[in-house]
Formats: sequence, C-alpha cells, structure tokens
Amino acid sequence: MSLVVTGSIGIDHVQTPFGQVQNVLGGSAIYFSCSASLFTPVRLVGVVGEDFPPEFRSLLTRRAIDLAGLETRHGSKTFRWSGRYEGDMNQAETVSVNLNVLAENAPTIPQAFRDSQYVFLANTHPALQQNMAGQFTQAQLIVCDTMNLWINEQREALTRLLSSVTGIVLNDGEVRLFTHEFNLIKAGRRVLGYGPQFVIIKKGEHGCLLVTQEQVWALPAFPAERVKDPTGAGDSFAGGMMGYLASCGNFTMNQLPRALAYGTITASLAIEEFSLHGLERATRDLVEKRFQQYLAMLHIE
Repeated sequence: MSLVVTGSIGIDHVQTPFGQVQNVLGGSAIYFSCSASLFTPVRLVGVVGEDFPPEFRSLLTRRAIDLAGLETRHGSKTFRWSGRYEGDMNQAETVSVNLNVLAENAPTIPQAFRDSQYVFLANTHPALQQNMAGQFTQAQLIVCDTMNLWINEQREALTRLLSSVTGIVLNDGEVRLFTHEFNLIKAGRRVLGYGPQFVIIKKGEHGCLLVTQEQVWALPAFPAERVKDPTGAGDSFAGGMMGYLASCGNFTMNQLPRALAYGTITASLAIEEFSLHGLERATRDLVEKRFQQYLAMLHIE
C-alpha cells in the first residue's frame, strides 16, 4: 500500500558525548522515510533550498523513496538545526535553529501522491497538518506527530486535528502537558476522547505504550549497548511502525502491537550511529534478525 510522509528536511550539526557531525542530512521526514523504506516504498513531501546537496538526494533515491514531492526553492535556504546532547542524552539542547525555507509556504502535495492510503504527518503546525490530511481522500490510516510548542500555543488547532486522524504519536511529557494527567494510561484515554482510534506514547529508553478504547499494550525498548546519537529516534520509530503497516495491506487495529515492535527495532538501529548512518547500513534481514531477538526477549515461559 502507498505510504506518504510530510515533514521537515534539514541539514544538522549534532554533538553528543561520543563526538559530533556537521552538515549531515536530517529532519523528521528524512528519518521517517529511511526507516519506513526498509519495509515499503515511501513518497516524500517536503521543501528544501537551493543549497540542498545533490548527494543527499542520491542517498534518498537509493532507498526506494519517491522524491516527486520534494520541492527545491531557488533563492531559499534549507532548514538548519544544531543540537547538543549531554548526560543520559534523553533530551536535546538546541544550540541554533534557522527555519529558512520552513518559514515559507508549505510544499505542494503532487496529484499523483493524493491517492496514498497510509499517511504520516510529521511534526509541524497542526493547522497545516489538518490541511494536508484533507488532501488524502483515499487514506485508510492517517497518523500525526506533535510537540510541546503546538500544545502550548496552538491547542485549539491541535484539538481540531485530532478529529481528522486515526492515531497520534507523542512522548510522555507531551501527552501529560496536553491532558494534565500524570498517569499515562489515563492521559492516553483522554486523548482518545478527541477523536483518534489509538494513541502511541513514546517513553524513550523505557519503551512505549499503545492505548485504544479496548486495551493497553506496553512494550520495552530494545536493549541497546551502544547509543551514539538519539536524533531522529522518534521519527525512526514512527517510520518503522508505518512502514510495516503499509506493507501489510488493509489496516486493522490488531496489526498495531507488531507494528510498534518493528518501530522499536528501527529506532534501535538509528541511535547506534550518528545521523542516518545506522539506518543507511540497515537491511530488512538485519531488522528481522533483531526483531526475532526482541520477540525472544519478550517471551516468558
């Protein structure tokens, strides 16, 4: 089934206790696409400036990522982010950010992409996400992401968006901020009251929760001995999840626990190296090998 993602595309500078990288490909839509492409072809919708390096474009096309929706704006510059991680690396400190082309008009969704049946709206203004969601008239599954900024400053727009999506992915701090509930199960069920069928709550190194009206699933993170760069972990998780779901055909809620497990695996691959290097070296065989290790870890006699 066709899978499309909209979101940021950027050039990053990242520093962690294990080193640093400069002028590397980043952005929510990029981590999502590289992760999802391990399972299924991906349609990418985004915008970059004329400074976007051709080698970045080549990296994406090698991964079965359709760039017909990648708009290059002449006279504009690509979004740039510089961040630093310290200590347990659970939170990034933004050193500098230049919105550049992201402060301009949103990209246009190609007509050929509008029949996509699986849609992921990566983090951006919720009114823009809702506008884009409305353009995919044949979608079986629409999932969105969000962040503290929109919860604090665009709550009404975010609330309206929730009535237009099948599911939402957000982290534990964000869901508590949105609902004012400390208990994550209660918080997830509060979000369900706004319209989505499921809520996925990311808890970093502590795994994730899936909350639906009928039940709750809790999955641990994959044990990682080496964590070099957590940038894009959440987007890689979402990419693995949505990529697996799109590869299954018609969506059913019963597919979600296994999809979350695959998202957990792709996130574990992403954090082992700087930037996209972990996902670049990943193969479906490697994903399946790690997935079997994960299943064995979860099995209790």
